[in-house]
Amino acid sequence: MKLIAVQKINENEFYVRINKDTETYHIVTVSDEAHENLAAGDLTKEQLVKKSFLFLLQKENQSSILKKFHIEEIENYFPEFSNIAKIGWIDISG
Repeated sequence: MKLIAVQKINENEFYVRINKDTETYHIVTVSDEAHENLAAGDLTKEQLVKKSFLFLLQKENQSSILKKFHIEEIENYFPEFSNIAKIGWIDISG
């Protein structure tokens, strides 16, 4: 089973299932503006969501991740998130 599964709800919302210590579910909103600002054309919205959750799991316990949020809110807690597209240690291929 995949650690992180991302399912598109609509153009801007994604359902995310994390299966690590336990199973948690999250809904993330990615506006076109946030996608452009964070991904810089390098990632699809789905890839951005997956990379964002891999980032979050390195920073906090999965149960601490909000159940529903806008993706740009991550930067409020972790300012380095603004460079998510360029962070090379996060592998989204799996």
